[in-house]
Amino acid sequence: MLRVFNFAAGPSTLSMTVLEEAASELVDYRGTGMSLIEMSHRGAHYDAVHREAVSLVRELLMVPPEFHVLFLQGGATMQFAMVPLAFLGGGRTADYIITGHWARRAHADASVVGDARAVWDGSGEGYSRIPSVEEIPFRKEAAYVHMCSNETIGGIQWRDFPDTGGPHLVIDMSSDVLSRPLPWERISMLYAGTQKNLAPAGMTLVIIRDDLLARARRDLPAYLRYDIHADNDSLFNTPPTFIVWVMMLTLRWVKSIGGLPEIERRRDARAAAVYGAIDGSGGFFRTPVERSSRSTMNIVWTLADARLDREFLEGAEREKMYGLKGHKSVGGFRASLYNAMPVEGAEALAAYMRRFAALNG
Repeated sequence: MLRVFNFAAGPSTLSMTVLEEAASELVDYRGTGMSLIEMSHRGAHYDAVHREAVSLVRELLMVPPEFHVLFLQGGATMQFAMVPLAFLGGGRTADYIITGHWARRAHADASVVGDARAVWDGSGEGYSRIPSVEEIPFRKEAAYVHMCSNETIGGIQWRDFPDTGGPHLVIDMSSDVLSRPLPWERISMLYAGTQKNLAPAGMTLVIIRDDLLARARRDLPAYLRYDIHADNDSLFNTPPTFIVWVMMLTLRWVKSIGGLPEIERRRDARAAAVYGAIDGSGGFFRTPVERSSRSTMNIVWTLADARLDREFLEGAEREKMYGLKGHKSVGGFRASLYNAMPVEGAEALAAYMRRFAALNG
């Protein structure tokens, strides 16, 4: 069986352990004569999967008991609307930190709902860095502050999470969730689309603290109410059972390899390999991101001679490395190094980059 190194930004690579286990039980789940994805979400088999997935999220991320773990449909983009609808209405305000494409999209949706102010916007600098806390004029009266912890398109990432000085901190962690421990004392809510570090596309993990949940509006259509999902353990409607199942298997795999400490070790090894190839190229490869803001999940770069772009991509594909083309809005190249990417994949990419630079530099 041919397996390539898949550097796509999402949907992205999954662990072979997870894929093989899902494949082995997809048709006949534990001798029942049917697939789990054909079963009732109210039945015992799916209930066990659902409960284990919630439990593993809590264990691996060390989620405090005052937080609710929710599985919601619609992807992270749905949260761009759900968050302001729940917390921005009734004359309340919110602050948004605009560090790239996805933070900008979230702010645009919130602005439709109410007073969502961009308290920092890096567009003038090409979204090449994360701001310091001193640069952000947080408003104490804001209901919440929204940020994106890792921008997949621009390749920049927050190293630390800001202290807002009072307002609830809401974080879009779609592309770096489960890649590091979290300072829960500073976080009121995070959400993350599953298609990068957790499972296939189509679901969002939401973790929300009691005191913020209590502030969520109740005068909304049912599916847009966080309290309903919390009260029903994410079973208010039929959940995406296949995605929850694969996420549960992924969380098992993370635990089996050593949890977050091992995930962090692999994360840093992958990033060091690829950034090493960029920094050691003598300018043949260039990244626009300031060193202190470099993402460990999505590494972006360009070639000094853009006429070589097509040749670089074609050569990578001949060596079974796919998904390296940069986002259409910025061009260049991007390597997404999510949890399931083997360190060997990043090392193979770095070796190819060095060979390509030697031949064409």
